[in-house]
Amino acid sequence: MTDRPGSTVRTRVREIADGHERVRRDTLATEEPMELRLLAGGDRRTVAITMRTPGRDFELAAGFLHGEGVVTSAEEIRRISYCTDVDVEQQYNIVNVALDELPDLPSLDRHFTTTSACGVCGKESLEALKIRGCPVLGEGPAVDAEIVYGLPDALRRGQGLFESTGGLHAAGLFTADGELLCVREDVGRHNAVDKLIGWALLSGRLPLSDHILMVSGRTSYEIMQKALAAGIPMVCAVSAPSSLAVSLATEFGMTLVGFLRGRRFNIYSGYERVRVPEPAGPP
Repeated sequence: MTDRPGSTVRTRVREIADGHERVRRDTLATEEPMELRLLAGGDRRTVAITMRTPGRDFELAAGFLHGEGVVTSAEEIRRISYCTDVDVEQQYNIVNVALDELPDLPSLDRHFTTTSACGVCGKESLEALKIRGCPVLGEGPAVDAEIVYGLPDALRRGQGLFESTGGLHAAGLFTADGELLCVREDVGRHNAVDKLIGWALLSGRLPLSDHILMVSGRTSYEIMQKALAAGIPMVCAVSAPSSLAVSLATEFGMTLVGFLRGRRFNIYSGYERVRVPEPAGPP
């Protein structure tokens, strides 16, 4: 059995600054493959291989399966464990999830190989979510614009690994009052969201109908899908959303905020959940 990979690794770099050179140590975010296997009885099926930052692997597995509709509650998962096959060298890069029976979900085949850069992509239509029974989200909380302004800084303060590596995405779960409940980091944006939702699933917190998801990069369809499955009514990001992310948010009654930087942001859908102060009138 190989050693368990950590979240960071040390390396030597040559730093050039103002024409001067020095050799120093640097910290990098670890990127390793993780294979996700489903087990039921004597059957086994690999459903995804993704590049991720090691750590919180069981949350990553649980969150991914929840986002894909394979499981809806922690009770459906019998056990999550690392591979213990004696003929496998990378046991800590293989996560087994035991279920009562293997799902018949051909759509999972598209995830057989994914990357940290693009996450899990390839949904062709919003109809797939309707077929799964994902409902239009309820009214949800109303959030003051002042709370929204403060989310990026609060997320950054919670990013311990980013401070040491500068190379990780983050997903944070907030209350409507701006309290940060949980942060998860990963080289992949989608993985960070899966880890966060996996944490909520395994700790019995779903659905997250009174919460805000804040992500450090852009917002894709895939991230919105994961948020919808978790019941999160409001998603904020520091960068732009994709067109399909906006379509999903509009279709399912979600609030989508993008370009959240400093004291400005864009609302692409669900503007009624954001309370903006009335402009001051003439003296």
